[in-house]
Amino acid sequence: MRLRVAGAVLLAAAAYYVYLPLPSGVSEPWKLMLLDALFRSFMQASDAAHALGVCHRVHLLNRVVSWVEVVEARSCPAVNVTDTTLGGVPTRVFHPRGENKLRRGVIYFHGGGWALCSARMRSYDRLCRKMAEDLDAVIMSVDYRLAPEAVFPDQYHDALAASRAFLSAELLQQYGIDPQRVCVSGDSAGGNLAAAVAQELSSDDSLKVKFKAQALIYPVLQALDFYTPSYQQNQAVPILYRPYMARFWLQYLGADSSLEPLLLANNHSSLDQLAISATTRSKLNWTALLPAERKKNFKPVVKEKGSPGVVGEVPGLMDVRAAPLLAEKGVLGKTPKAYVMTCEFDVLRDDGLMYGGRLREAGVEVTSDHYEDGFHGCMVFANLPMMSSVGQRSVRNYIRWLDQNL
Repeated sequence: MRLRVAGAVLLAAAAYYVYLPLPSGVSEPWKLMLLDALFRSFMQASDAAHALGVCHRVHLLNRVVSWVEVVEARSCPAVNVTDTTLGGVPTRVFHPRGENKLRRGVIYFHGGGWALCSARMRSYDRLCRKMAEDLDAVIMSVDYRLAPEAVFPDQYHDALAASRAFLSAELLQQYGIDPQRVCVSGDSAGGNLAAAVAQELSSDDSLKVKFKAQALIYPVLQALDFYTPSYQQNQAVPILYRPYMARFWLQYLGADSSLEPLLLANNHSSLDQLAISATTRSKLNWTALLPAERKKNFKPVVKEKGSPGVVGEVPGLMDVRAAPLLAEKGVLGKTPKAYVMTCEFDVLRDDGLMYGGRLREAGVEVTSDHYEDGFHGCMVFANLPMMSSVGQRSVRNYIRWLDQNL
């Protein structure tokens, strides 16, 4: 009897920990709850280890990820998989087997808040393997350096170096890639890097080969407004909670974590921050850039007075290489046609929607792929054990767009 009671208590405690009220429209809520419970457990354990001085929270998380997810480069009958370097940056290459012919090429940057994950993770390995096989394309998945050891602009420089090498005549010839059919892509923080690289290289007139397309998967593109409608609506929706995103930004920009409350209050972008001009504010003015169905009844949060000097202390907040949404219209207009995926239940939804809108205003052809039941990170959960329905749909549509536009 006592064992039964103890078991019932433990079961109730587990159910209480796992259960999380979620929006009614989110895809397969119980799967997301279980995923979130696992993620929260790792985050809490890493925070405890950090507080006790055992190790940095990011190091523990990455050790867990490596233990669970990292896989060796294993070829299969359809695709040859190898680990190499691209512009000096570790990269996993997926090269279809078969006849010797020119193929499409995609360079891919993984997500993880510029601090977590790897191109060698099972989820990214599966995604890139599927892309290579379904598209009959050469896929190069880049392992850029991570925070806290590397901070902005290190990750950007790695992405840029790898991309320049990817577009070089020598590499294109080595792997049989068609120079007229190359794309830069990435998800979340990787989408940030892909957008920044697309801006830089599209404006570089010395390059003989340029990207034909950019495919951005729920990208993070700005850190001046943590009160967009999607940040307000989805602040407590897993797996990317609003405070986590502020923490990732501060880690990436090499800033003190004590600034997190200031960012979450929008004190860093208050009107008394003279370094933020009206022109800059207009580039992320969601009241003008978002459609009514996304703005809903949310109100902007703009402080008259905040914390003077934050922008000066963290200049990366205003750097377009870190925040591509702040780019000038002329720069955006030179970038290639774009695919921008967004999810309704994602704090980053409006970053992607605003960027797509600004690209269109600059004359760029944009395909917006929005998932009303989607959540952040859903695309990399398209396989077991998560096997998310919206993840599977998003992968299919992403690959279909690449097939039709590359």
